[in-house]
Parts: sequence; structure tokens; C-alpha cells
Amino acid sequence: MSSLLVTGGAGFIGSNFVRYWSKAFPRDRIVGLDLLTYPGNPANLADVASLPAVRCVRADIRDGAAIESLMRTEGTDIMVSFAAESHVDRSIEGLDAFISTNVVGTHTLPATARKLWLVERSVPPHRFQHVSTDEVYGSLGQEDAAFVESTAYAPNSPYSARKAASDHLVRAYHHTYGLDVTTSNCSNNYGPFHFPEKLIPLMITNVLRGLALPVYGDGRNVRDWLHVRDHCRAIKLVLRSGVPGEVYNVGGGAECQNIWLVQKVCSPIDAAFLADASLRERFPSAPAAQGRESASLITYVADRPRHDRRYPIDCRKIETRLRYRATVTLESGLRETIDWFVANQSWWCAVLDGSCKSFRFEQ
Repeated sequence: MSSLLVTGGAGFIGSNFVRYWSKAFPRDRIVGLDLLTYPGNPANLADVASLPAVRCVRADIRDGAAIESLMRTEGTDIMVSFAAESHVDRSIEGLDAFISTNVVGTHTLPATARKLWLVERSVPPHRFQHVSTDEVYGSLGQEDAAFVESTAYAPNSPYSARKAASDHLVRAYHHTYGLDVTTSNCSNNYGPFHFPEKLIPLMITNVLRGLALPVYGDGRNVRDWLHVRDHCRAIKLVLRSGVPGEVYNVGGGAECQNIWLVQKVCSPIDAAFLADASLRERFPSAPAAQGRESASLITYVADRPRHDRRYPIDCRKIETRLRYRATVTLESGLRETIDWFVANQSWWCAVLDGSCKSFRFEQ
């Protein structure tokens, strides 16, 4: 039986991981820790917060005393670090929060873990799993080979530069102090509880509200898409079988242009309105409620500064060594995600108007 501390536990990926792990290993203790800044939503954990093995705590990853107290109380032997400022546009507009959380916060976590796990030897075997992004590798051309774990870092945005710094810090804690560390670099995630400023949930919620679907530049930027459930399963494999000090790329095997993806979001929504007349009453502003195609809302907007063209990711290492395979196809994952957002209108409306409330996090 293990005791996990999951930072960023009320965010999109973190909350899905808490939910996934609590079902897969119901005897394990889990603390979902989150500062509850704009992407951290208590409602994301409402369905698991009442489980006796799950504890939800509001705290700052930069607060070493709070982290240490939690780890001592819970006997934490596994830490999974999701907590990070993660939106590229926000990083361009304001750098300070990204430096503070993604660099200072990431230093606090392994520093505290080292004190308890290595200096005091408070628990026997331990594991610090650091969750990073493919954006640290930079950008590639259409015909370039995909990123591998040994690809040199070349971050282009303030967000990816700060993530790269955190990756190097975690690596240093392993090589200098012997902390049992693994790192995963994932491609773009999507799925339930996805914050509506990101591409896929933004397109879904904008269609349902009859708002423009903004597409950067020519829409031909390419990303690989990973369903969050596959990502959670990959992290499980890394935690249970990953080699300390190693890095594992995690992708969904679904590389496509942004404009193609947006069109793939529109078509199932149109089909859903044709199949279910009640949707026209629930979402009267949607084009499909008025007999128009959702794709009519697509609007090309000025590109973001230094917009990375393509993030291809090579997953052969985790596939061959840990037997990982992405099981959710992009087509089925998009349908599932659209269905979730249609069924959970109250959740995303609360997120969009800033009134997200569900249960009280421990302070």
C-alpha cells in the first residue's frame, strides 16, 4: 500500500489522475494538493473527495513547511508533480507566475522529498514522478523526425522555458543526491474536466454558445493528441516499472493540424443535434440549433508570437520498455469528450463565470 501526494490535484490532468489511481488502487492513500488558482477547480474532485482514502488539501507547492507537514502526516512515499502554470498565451502576457510556480515550486518539492526520504530516511522505497511537456524540445518541420528522449531542449515560449528549467532541476536531484526520480514528457492532453481555455474544450463550448472558433494563423500547426486516460495509465506504468533517472515520452499517436482538429470537433456536434432535438432547446445559440454547420464559426486570427509549428513525439521507449500503448483513438476520444461537455454544462458554465464551488478543501 502506498501513500501518494499529487500536486496540482484539482487541475485537469491531476484530478483525472487522482480519479484513475483511486479506482485502480483503492487501498492507496491519496492527497490531492492544489492552490486553487484559476485552473484548479474543487468540482473536479467532487466525485472522489468523499472516499476515505482521498484527502483534498489547499496548499502552495512553494510552501516547503506545508509540503513537509503533509508528507510526514501521510507517510508519503510517492509524489506525482502536475502542478504548473501551463497556458502558453498566459506565459507570454505575464512571466512572473510561471517562474514562481514552475521553477521555485518545482525546487521546493524535490528539496522536501530529499530531506524526508534521503536525509531522514522516513520511508523505504520512494518515487518522485515529474510530469512535463513535449514543448521543451522546441519545434520541428513537417518532415523532421519526431522528438526522442535524448533530443536537446530548445524551448521557444516562456512557458516551455520554465518547464525546461523544472525538468533540469528534477534531473539534478537524481544525479546529485540520488533521489528516485522519473520524468515524463507528454503531448497535448484532452478529455473530461479540461479547462475551457485550451483548444478542444474551447471549440466545444464556443460551438454550444454560438461563439467564434478562433484558429491561430493558417491553422496548420501540428500537434499530437493524447487522451488524459491514456496519460494516466502511462504514468502508472512509469511509477511501477520506470527506471530511476529515466525520461519517458508519452504520446497519443494522433498527430494532426489544428484546423483539421477543429473541423473534427464540429462534425460530431452537428450530428448530435440532428439525433437529439432536446439539444436545440438547451443550446439555442449553437449553429446546429439553427440549421447551420458548426464549422461556419471558424475564424482565423493573428498568430501567437513565435508559434511552434509542430510537436511530433516518439513513444517507442515507453512502448517497448513499459509496454505502453495509447488505447483511445482521436475520433472516439473526441466523441467521448464532446459528450462529456454536453452532459456537464453546469460544470463548464461555472468555470467560465468563475463560480466553481463544490466542497471545501482543507486549508
